[in-house]
Amino acid sequence: MEEFVLSKVEVLLEQKKYAEARNMLADLLRQDPNNSQYLSLMAELNLQLDEYAHAETLINQAIAQQPDNPHLFYIKSRIASLQNKLNDAETNIQQAIQLDPYDADYFAMAASFKLAKKDFDGALELANQALAIDAENLLALNMRSTALTKLGRKDESFETIEYALRDDPNNSYTHSNFGWGLLEQGNHKKALVHFRIALMNDPSSEHAQSGMLEAIKATNPIYRAYLKYAFWMGNLQGKLQWGFIIGFYLTQRVLRSLADNNPALSPYITPILLVLVLFAFSTWIINPVSNLLLRFHKFGRYLLDPQETKNANLVAVCAGIGLLGLLLFIILRENGFLALVIFGFSMMLPLGQFFSTLRYKKILQVGAIIIAVFGLLALVSTFLTGDLINSFAGIYAVLFIVYQFVANKLIIDEQNGN
Repeated sequence: MEEFVLSKVEVLLEQKKYAEARNMLADLLRQDPNNSQYLSLMAELNLQLDEYAHAETLINQAIAQQPDNPHLFYIKSRIASLQNKLNDAETNIQQAIQLDPYDADYFAMAASFKLAKKDFDGALELANQALAIDAENLLALNMRSTALTKLGRKDESFETIEYALRDDPNNSYTHSNFGWGLLEQGNHKKALVHFRIALMNDPSSEHAQSGMLEAIKATNPIYRAYLKYAFWMGNLQGKLQWGFIIGFYLTQRVLRSLADNNPALSPYITPILLVLVLFAFSTWIINPVSNLLLRFHKFGRYLLDPQETKNANLVAVCAGIGLLGLLLFIILRENGFLALVIFGFSMMLPLGQFFSTLRYKKILQVGAIIIAVFGLLALVSTFLTGDLINSFAGIYAVLFIVYQFVANKLIIDEQNGN
């Protein structure tokens, strides 16, 4: 009787009939509140409902009853990963592997954590270990393919993913993963095909939805060039990312100093500086600007989530303010309107990240509000005095630079699982 009930609970979970499954598990736990199997199933239910804190409490209770059960640590690892606690997730999956070194799923999941931390060699090794146990493990095949893509071994990557598709031609995640690999290789047209198949098989797949969104945006050659940079930057370890950012900033400072101290070189250095500044600025705003354009795309607008739409709207407002200021400055030639141009276009950067999905997005939001306040004060001061350079403008400039470094830190930390 118990086995029948547990089997039914598992079927209900697969069918996403969570209310019925919860009632049945609650009845079982009333009869035996310390049963590790019941607790683990209830933890799984809460995990699927995104109730991570409750799921963690339940799985800890189950582990206390059965500390030598590897599957419990596997579930705990998944809970930690969904809470962005990659170090905890790795610790728990390694515990599962120690208890059972012959389960391919455990090695495949460990490989996924190595990928998240950009340890591509480590991910490949773990994926290969999983495939040595089960040559048809889909997660391991996908992790191997992704690791090979990141390591620049394109042919091997596509051979692996094509093998996975032969084994399960309708698997949404595999098609989505293939799409991302193609996108990274610059083949956005073929990527669109695989994202479309992925969404046909699982319309709710966020992995496929975000991939489809990027592939549609990549039809624009400017965004396609940005995407190459984004993939390249995203594949770097955190220290290397910071090295590039600081090196880029110092290069601008050195070039500016050379131009100031060597008037003869200024005509040659200034265009380079302008290109560098435009590049840096574009990397911040190109995503929300592209999302704004997608709002008029017959398919793309359905892929934007509410946060992306809000960011795009804010960028549109800032751009509108900047363009209005430019028009008025051309007509009236007053510094106040030039300040309005600078304020409008510069605020595109912090407001383009205002509705970020980062864990610490509130820091960015507070920062953007503070910057906006001092920007408005600088604007009022310029209109009142006619001076473009004033104390509020100086504070605005400093806050603007600090914001970029803080935002970069938050983004890099999250990309590296910190």
